[in-house]
Amino acid sequence: MAKLKLDLHDIYNRGDQIDAELDRVIEEALDRKIELVEIIPGKGSGQLKKKVLRFLNQKHIKKLYQRVEKDDKNFGRIIIHFRF
Repeated sequence: MAKLKLDLHDIYNRGDQIDAELDRVIEEALDRKIELVEIIPGKGSGQLKKKVLRFLNQKHIKKLYQRVEKDDKNFGRIIIHFRF
């Protein structure tokens, strides 16, 4: 099973760039019919993870994927599941 990975460590303090990268990776997954996208916001204070989850919870984004999984073994990882 193919998966895409997006590591946000390098752009953690650039909100507009974070949104653009999230849009890009979701669009790429849809175009290439990739079922899993792994997003790495890192552990830190949890603010970046909250921002990513808020982004994913937007109505127009939420309709694009099947579900979001917060990894219970790795706090700094979010997995988006798509169904094709």
